[in-house]
Amino acid sequence: MLRYGLSYLFCLTFFFAKTQIDLEADPFAASFFARNITLEELKVQLNRLASEEFEGRETGSAGQEKAAAYIINRLKEIGVVKAPSLHDFYQDVVFSYTQWENLAVTINGQEYEHLRDFVCRQEQNQNIPRLNVNEVIFLGHGIDDPRYSDYESNNVRGKTIMIYPGEPLDQDSLSMVTGTKEFSPWAQNLQRKLETAAAHKVRVVLVVEPDIRSMVSKNRSQLLGQKLQFGQIQIPTVPNTIYISTDMAKNIVGTQEGNFTKNRGKITKSETGIPVQLPVQMTIQQHLTRNALYSKNIIGILPGLDPILQDEVVVLSAHYDHLGKRGNSVFYGADDNASGTSAVLEIMETLAEAKEQGVGPRRSVMCIFFTAEEKGLLGSEYYAENPAVPLEQTVVDINIDMIGRIDQQHAHGEQYVYVIGSNRLSTQLHDINETTNEEFSHLELDYTYNAKNDPNQFYYRSDHYNFAKHGIPSIFFFSGVHEDYHRPTDTPDKILFEKYEQITKHIFYLTWELANRQKRIVVDVKDDTIYHR
Repeated sequence: MLRYGLSYLFCLTFFFAKTQIDLEADPFAASFFARNITLEELKVQLNRLASEEFEGRETGSAGQEKAAAYIINRLKEIGVVKAPSLHDFYQDVVFSYTQWENLAVTINGQEYEHLRDFVCRQEQNQNIPRLNVNEVIFLGHGIDDPRYSDYESNNVRGKTIMIYPGEPLDQDSLSMVTGTKEFSPWAQNLQRKLETAAAHKVRVVLVVEPDIRSMVSKNRSQLLGQKLQFGQIQIPTVPNTIYISTDMAKNIVGTQEGNFTKNRGKITKSETGIPVQLPVQMTIQQHLTRNALYSKNIIGILPGLDPILQDEVVVLSAHYDHLGKRGNSVFYGADDNASGTSAVLEIMETLAEAKEQGVGPRRSVMCIFFTAEEKGLLGSEYYAENPAVPLEQTVVDINIDMIGRIDQQHAHGEQYVYVIGSNRLSTQLHDINETTNEEFSHLELDYTYNAKNDPNQFYYRSDHYNFAKHGIPSIFFFSGVHEDYHRPTDTPDKILFEKYEQITKHIFYLTWELANRQKRIVVDVKDDTIYHR
């Protein structure tokens, strides 16, 4: 039943008395059914998903399993069905995971704290029950290149070394590796430095990180909780790696500061790496547990009404996982991403009502609620490798992640949304979204984060990317990062529901157009940057 009493066909009869319309792309139908997307219903849905009951929806947790059951029940109530290739409304996704059980670093009697003073990435470390270090070798930038090497005069087998990021410059600020102002690949490729250390049989690498807090903030979701991967745990091929603060580095240098500074000056003059032996009393303890974890991608489909077009699929996606609990704190994830999940459910319900009236959509519309987005887009990566509908039949992915708040750049007004990826593969997708906005939504479409040189690189940080890298046109709607991002304070009471309703309606209009137009959008842009991440 339509939530607005009168049937569409009744209204359509009245409309025909006044004008003729094109049933292939009916703007009257879009406007009529969009009225069913309401602030009140979005609020009910979002409040439930971001409630205490689901405990922050961490991947593989009991709270996420409850949230999955709730979403599946909603899909059944709406009238969405399972994909024909699946036995139910979900894909099982099995992960291996590692988790820190014990992690401690002490230097000269001072204890340091993980994620405040230092960072250990689980994928770069193996268990060290206890390692007593009495000497750290400062090895410059950790480069071993025919044109410049920090390794030439030192045996570092089994030792602990300390290196700086980047690469050395001479007195004229030219790279000692390239001999020019252009940096070499060593400058940004830490993995290359770690692999070099492994080749020299180094035991532990200490990487001096000038802004450790910024590093933690940018990688919070990956550093908190378990580190997931598909299949069996891969043993690291690099030495145990610890990113340390400048304060920790100063403690290691200690009384050798004078010699340390002199040697750094000698490197600049001689253009040759000169290691420095730094006596220290350092203890490292690292213990990881490894296990299996089970989760679900939730998938539902609304088969299209057009027998010719129904094999083509428009995908609506959002991730439903978040960060779970840390002690007594629940990371509710109201904006991230109960907002996207609720919007997809509301749009699917509205499309189902249109179908019940026999109006549309012509193509099939599939909703996917991904798991493990917060762990590195793993749920969508799994789906792209194991699609419920062949990728060649997938017309587009419309991805929604955080659309309920505002960021500092838009403190002057709420009626905006960031659009990311719309023109990376298909100019038609971009143009259709622009036209849809002009005709219906009247939002400020902000393309700041769509720039290829955007330092935030949001294009690669949500689930649409795993469609785009397979050549499927993708568009990502996002409202930006706010002060409650990835914090327990991301709660439903802070959602701006009028803005949220307007953006959800815009995405419905776009979905309607893409699902009902006669010809599927085409890939007419080659973007090589997509495939090399």
